Amino acid sequence: MVMMPAAYDDDRMEPQKSTDPMKTEGDLNTSAMRRTWQDEHIGSETRAWLEKDETYFLRQSLSTPCLNVLTRADGIYVEDLEGRRYMDFHGNDVHQVGFSNPRVLAAVQEQMKTLPFCTRRFTNIPAIKLAEKLATIAPGNLNKVLLAPGGTTAIGMAMKLARVATGRFKTISMWESFHGASLDAISVGGEALFRAGIGPLLPGTEHVPPPNPYRCVFGCNGSCNLRCADYIEYVLEKEGDVGAVIAETVRNTGVIPPPDYWKRVRAACDRHSALLILDEIHGLGRTGHMFSCEHYGVTPDILVLGKSLGGALFPLAAIVTRADLDVAPHLALGHYTHEKNPVACAAALATLEFIEEEGLVERSRKLGEWALNKLRDMQKRQPHIGDVRGLGLLLNVEIVQDRENRVPDPGLAEQTMYEALSRGLSFKVTMGNVISLAPPLIISEEELGKALEILERSIESALEIR
Repeated sequence: MVMMPAAYDDDRMEPQKSTDPMKTEGDLNTSAMRRTWQDEHIGSETRAWLEKDETYFLRQSLSTPCLNVLTRADGIYVEDLEGRRYMDFHGNDVHQVGFSNPRVLAAVQEQMKTLPFCTRRFTNIPAIKLAEKLATIAPGNLNKVLLAPGGTTAIGMAMKLARVATGRFKTISMWESFHGASLDAISVGGEALFRAGIGPLLPGTEHVPPPNPYRCVFGCNGSCNLRCADYIEYVLEKEGDVGAVIAETVRNTGVIPPPDYWKRVRAACDRHSALLILDEIHGLGRTGHMFSCEHYGVTPDILVLGKSLGGALFPLAAIVTRADLDVAPHLALGHYTHEKNPVACAAALATLEFIEEEGLVERSRKLGEWALNKLRDMQKRQPHIGDVRGLGLLLNVEIVQDRENRVPDPGLAEQTMYEALSRGLSFKVTMGNVISLAPPLIISEEELGKALEILERSIESALEIR
């Protein structure tokens, strides 16, 4: 039997306090609900592999010990060792074009025949074509590219470039944000699960509240007056020497800024000579635009991309910036071994071409609007749904004790997730009580409707268990 650490006592599915810092990102692998689900669904062969996984991997929250063992992924589905298939509305946001996309697979297989790796000091045609493609499709005047083997490393490159370009090391970022798990990324990130007990973190990393109308710390109660954006300018003015504001354009856990938010922040950055770095590692079409900043009519100074860029096959990320910020030829901003990996670049080119040619951006917008209306109807029937929000196929359902007091209910959200898994739907629970639904952009309306039906039945079943 897989032994689970006993550090977190969650034997009863009771409403949990939103102040618990360890419940702010995903389902924890120390949860009693997880152990119950495993007892009911995991067979002996899977259990043996999970025991080996825990034996040989360092344990860490959210990861090892793992929930289950996967053996296959195709389209919108993942399949476990025992043959159960799940619609994957989590996918770590790598699966915009679906798993095992034939076009991406073919491009990778073809590239591996000739040039599987590019040695330092040399470049290669797939990498050059990818940089050209990104410069062509990026918003505004963003036309210079650096590639990296992952989103976290891309964030680090953006931070270093901002320091060189401005001569300043300070940043403003947001509480509750996530920019990666390395030391520099968690310093600008805002989640205790990654920051607690790790310090000292990088100096000069100031934090501000996120633009969350549903839980506004400035008391807007859903009628946003952009005090959250004005507070960023207040900090810029008081500090006086901030090099960059760095934030996710749209928080993948369901924080969707008001329409004029980024214009206000962009103007503040310009007035105080700070760069605007927008993290869209979760992006590429998901929100109904190729880049989420296009919803807000702003262009950042540095745009950070990742995750789905590798076509759910290879880890690959990039920063895209203006030509006048090409100011560090004397420094190694990245210099990563797989910076210009030709196989990863071939996968990325095929991914971008597939998104464009199959009209996945428009598909995401239309299906997202349809699904958001369905979720609003569900909200009317389910009093524990406090809020629903979304852009494109980035959809979020906030689970609360009741709509009047808005107190988060992480226990109900997590139990809903396990009920959904039992019915063939996998999604992420984030910020403790927010159900995040991020399906592949190739999903059909019928499949999306089926997933929403599973979600509602799962909420009802979770309430019966309580």
